[in-house]
Order: sequence, then C-alpha cells, then structure tokens
Amino acid sequence: MSGHVMSDNCCQHHRHHHNLTTDDDNRKKQQQQLVVIDGLSECQLQQRTLPDHLAESMDLLIVGINPGYASAARGHHYAGRGNHFWKCLHLSGLVDKPMTATDDYRLIGLNDEETNGNYRIGFTNIVSRTTRGSDCLSKQEIKTGGQVLRNKILRFKPTIAVFNGKGIYQIFSGTTDFKLGLQPNSQSIGSTLVYVMPSSSARCSQWPRITDKLPFYISLREILDKIHTLNAANTLICDHQWVSLL
Repeated sequence: MSGHVMSDNCCQHHRHHHNLTTDDDNRKKQQQQLVVIDGLSECQLQQRTLPDHLAESMDLLIVGINPGYASAARGHHYAGRGNHFWKCLHLSGLVDKPMTATDDYRLIGLNDEETNGNYRIGFTNIVSRTTRGSDCLSKQEIKTGGQVLRNKILRFKPTIAVFNGKGIYQIFSGTTDFKLGLQPNSQSIGSTLVYVMPSSSARCSQWPRITDKLPFYISLREILDKIHTLNAANTLICDHQWVSLL
C-alpha cells in the first residue's frame, strides 16, 4: 500500500508542478499579448486617437473608418507597415515624391517648406476611437460619426471626399448599390464629389496587391487634373455639375 501512496503523492506533485508551469506560461503569453505595437499595451493604444488634418479648399479629403493600432501607436494615418496607401499615392502621381505616414500632416499644404504648399490633401476618420478592428465599433458610434463627417465635408468643402475602402462607404451611405470610383452627382455632399476606392490595407482580399489598387489612384489623379484644368480656364461650375464634365 505504501508504494501506491508514494506513487500517488508523486503524481500529485507532478500535476501541481505542471499546473504551476502552465499558469506561468499563460501569464507570460498574456503579458506578451498586452504589448501589441511599439511597446504599447492594448489599453494604452485604445486611449490614443489620431488628429484630423483639415483645411478649407482641400483637393482631397481621405476618409478612413477609425484608427487601427499601428496608426494609433505611431500617431499618423495609414502607418501600418503593410498598408499600400503611401506607395499608391506616389506611384499614381498624386504626390511627386515618395512619402510615408509621417508626412500626413504636411500634405494639407499649409505653410510647409518641404512640400511648398503643392498638396492639399487632408485626412479624417468616421469614428475617432481606436480599436483592434472596425468590427469593434457600435452602430451608434458609426451613425454619429457619419453625421460628424458630413458636417466636416460641408464646412471645409474639399473638392473630392475619398473613401478609402468599399466597406467604409457602405457604412457611411447605408447602401451596397454603388460601384467603385467617382459617384454620381446625386451622391455629392454639398459641392464635394465622392470617390470610393479599395481599402489600402494589405488584408484587402479582393485587391490584395499594390498593382490591384493603383489604377484607382491614377483615376483619382486624372479626375483632379481635369478639375484643375477647368478651374484654370475660369469655367464656372455649379454645385453637383462636376461629374457630367469629367
């Protein structure tokens, strides 16, 4: 009997040691998961927001859904290492030199020596709260954020509001009945045209590569060039009349 008792005690000791090891491993994994990006915990990231970059008479207002962890950690729009936005912006000719997320505030073109005020591109999001993914947002947040975005567009009057992602425009417009690209006159917001392009995220399954997305940026640049040409010719265009001329 004593032999069995000793064996049982050994097994209990082994199970206890195994449980301690497992608990320690789980704690380590949890601690590792807490540090998500650049040494910041998930809680710290969720407390961060991104600033809007807005000015009157912007050429383009780039609209996202809400800040992700990578952008929140680095304090700049589309800062995820796999995001294609900045490369597409340059390759399309919308900007004339390579740029990164750290240049986002320069593109508004207000008294910036490096860009010489050549660009008038702003940035905003429908919802300001940072989350792991957009599926973490509530319907009420999105509804309220959509109205806030509409008010921003009516106030600052960008030439084109560019929705960076099909899903983002679905959320904003409440419809799936649209095609990518320049939207009809009826969808304009005040005097602002609406343009929808694929998400610049590398996780965009339908357009996963830069080469898949680049044509939409090139088309956007061509539309903007035509508008500039019409403006230079002093062509007077009433609100909602642009699309028929492009």
